[in-house]
This record gives sequence, C-alpha cells and structure tokens, in this order.
Amino acid sequence: MHRPRKRLGQHFLNDRRILARIVDVLDPQPNETVIEIGPGEGSLTALLRPRATRLVTVELDRDLASALRDRYDEDAHVQVIEGDALDITLADLRGDDGWCITGNVPYYITTPLLFHALAAPRTRCIVFLVQREVGDRLAAAPGTEAYGALSVTAQAVAKVSRHGRVPAGAFQPPPAVDSVIVRLTPLSTPLVSASEEAPFKTLVQGAFSQRRKQMIRVLRGLYDLDAERAAQLLASCDIEPHARPEVLSPKTFVELLRVAQNAGLALNTPNARRSRHPRQAPHPTRDSTERS
Repeated sequence: MHRPRKRLGQHFLNDRRILARIVDVLDPQPNETVIEIGPGEGSLTALLRPRATRLVTVELDRDLASALRDRYDEDAHVQVIEGDALDITLADLRGDDGWCITGNVPYYITTPLLFHALAAPRTRCIVFLVQREVGDRLAAAPGTEAYGALSVTAQAVAKVSRHGRVPAGAFQPPPAVDSVIVRLTPLSTPLVSASEEAPFKTLVQGAFSQRRKQMIRVLRGLYDLDAERAAQLLASCDIEPHARPEVLSPKTFVELLRVAQNAGLALNTPNARRSRHPRQAPHPTRDSTERS
C-alpha cells in the first residue's frame, strides 16, 4: 500500500458512494475525453473508466503513476501522464469531441489549479473536490462573508455550484478540514474577454485587499485619482461611493474595469503600490485570491 506523502498534499478518498457522486456530477458525455488530475491510488479512475470514452490521468507522484500505468497497460482508452498538472497545457490533452476535468485537488495548489483548469480554450465543465472553505468562497454571493476575490474571478468566467460536503474522516489520512464537491461550468459568453482577464484580476484582488474600505478610497489608490475623479468613475457605473468591494457583483467589477480603461486609466501594480506605501506591504504568506 502506498504511504501518503505529506509534501504532495496526498489525502486519498476511497468512499465509493462519494466517488460515484463525483462521477455523476461530472456526467461524462459520449466520445468526450475526461482528464483526471491527481488520480492517486486510482479509486476515482476505476469509476471513471466505464463512463469515459477516453481517460487521461495526470499524476505527479512517480510511484503512483507507475502503478496506474501497470494497471491500465493494456487499456487503449486510458493514458497515464506523470507530471505536474500546472506545467501541462490541459487543452492539449483534449480529444476532438469535447473534454471535461475532474480530480481530488491537493489543498496547497487549489487556487492555481482552479484557474489553470479554467484557462482558455475552456472545457465543458470542471468537477473538483476542494476544501470546504474554498468551495464556500467560489460559490459565495455578493454581500456574504465568504464573498471575495476568488468568488468574483471565478464567477466572471464560470457558473459555480456545490454538490455535497465530504467529511474529513472519509479520507486517508484525514485532512484538518472538511471538503466539498464543486462544479464549474464555463460560461458560453464570459463576463471578461481574454485580454481583460489580467487587468480584471488585478482590479479585483486590489479591491479585496482593502475590502473594509469604501470604494471611493479603493479607486483612489488603485488608479491614483483624486476624490472627485474617483466619484465620477463610480457614478458612471451606478456604484455608491461609500459601498465596499464585498457588495459589488462580478458584472459590476467588469463594468468598472471597462469604464476605467475607456477613460485611459491604468491600474497600479501591487509592486508600485507597495513602493509608495512601504509600511503597508502585505504579509509574505498571503494569497489575495485564496484568502480574500
């Protein structure tokens, strides 16, 4: 039996009922390629195989990848890739008739992997098992405690839904927190274009790094504006000057970005803001998308 490696964030799920639920939520379509990230010991792989026309697994652990290759050596419909999913262009693994992505995601790379999987060209859907807190933030509505940068950036390109909590005791070894099954279905028309994604992320993360401040103060800092110009910008988007970032919808953030760009305004980069306010440098372990 494989000994879980802590440095790789390995927590294996063997509860067949929960695994079957993940496959049902993914709902593989005929002739579709299923990409499984982090198959581990292959418990989910075994349930995906009968429902997938083509199954591609990506496993970082050398021993686990080797065991999976041995198991499916004579199965032409299963491909085992040893490597880091973050270093692979997932779209390159897709077939000609659509694709979807699933996996039990290591907690320590949850956010980077989510957005890597959401990169264009986008898949039909993504079903991940993530820590409950991340699932809550992904699906959170404006004005709620869990709503933040992760909510906005994800919901700008995908519809997010939760499909059942998974207790820590269902894993071996048990993690410190419960998990949840989440499904992200890319929008047929994303709220942001490909060229807007980078500045949109900068705007949203910058705003939520100051989530307790009023938007007029947020904009003054992000765009180097005086109070009058910041108020005009907000008014053109029907945003109250005293509103806080946590009440703005993803659509409103997109509108704000476009109005600012049309006005020829450039966002300050995080490094530029820190150079002007050295005493306000963020904590070195903070990930604004993950925690905001």
